[in-house]
Amino acid sequence: MSILQAIILGIVQGVTEFAPVSSSGHLILVPWALGWTIVNDPALNKSFDVALHMGTFIGAVIYFRHDLWHYIKAFVDSVRKRRIETTDQRLAWAIVIGTIPGLIVGAAFESTIEDKLGQPVVIAVMLAALGVVLYAVDRAARSDRGIDSIRPRTSLFVGVAQALALQPGVSRSGITITAGRAIGLDRETAARFSFLLALPIIAGAGGLKSIDIAQTGFQGYLPQFIAGFVAAAVSGFLVIWFLLRYLRGHDFFWFMVYRLAVAALAIGLVVTGVRSGTI
Repeated sequence: MSILQAIILGIVQGVTEFAPVSSSGHLILVPWALGWTIVNDPALNKSFDVALHMGTFIGAVIYFRHDLWHYIKAFVDSVRKRRIETTDQRLAWAIVIGTIPGLIVGAAFESTIEDKLGQPVVIAVMLAALGVVLYAVDRAARSDRGIDSIRPRTSLFVGVAQALALQPGVSRSGITITAGRAIGLDRETAARFSFLLALPIIAGAGGLKSIDIAQTGFQGYLPQFIAGFVAAAVSGFLVIWFLLRYLRGHDFFWFMVYRLAVAALAIGLVVTGVRSGTI
């Protein structure tokens, strides 16, 4: 793996983690489509994936730093007083409760999903199907709920949706935004809550998998790890900034078109024999 490849994959991760197009699917499809042999050590590959995810986590934390500080203080204050009184406290509890389904499903099924459902054609089908669902739900949904309307019990619905995003091609942000739109959140609010809800999951998964890095080391790839991490952090920050502004006046049509195009390309590469249907 070259530094250029690491930077490209970092940008892919940073952009697709928050755009509703599936980061896990893209991190599989991009090297596969380009014929890259990144690293022949599966454990090191997973460690590099962790570095990219932690890069996007840092980029998101920097963007939401003020919000997160308010929510952390509100959560601590709510626990201390044993009641929920303010909007910040409700949102803090909503993030905590909405995270639980993803943590449970991730702990139970993540390795199985990675091993069995990470093939290009399956990813392509998920990209296409969920892209259409995202657009259809967005067009049909009302938009009369802002961030202040989110309650802990309603966040559970979005959290259950997030648990389904372990399947590559679904998209964590795509399915949680879809769930948010289905219950009437406006587009910007649905995206903002989706991004905030992803942070504990990314942090938890990254923290646990960092143990692997401690065990395997960087095996001479430290510059690539750093380059990918920085690229993911910068691109993740920028795409959040862009999306929260873009969605104030636009729908998800072009995201659906993009997902359908990538799905068609992936299936086309398999059908024509340019690339194998298995990885």
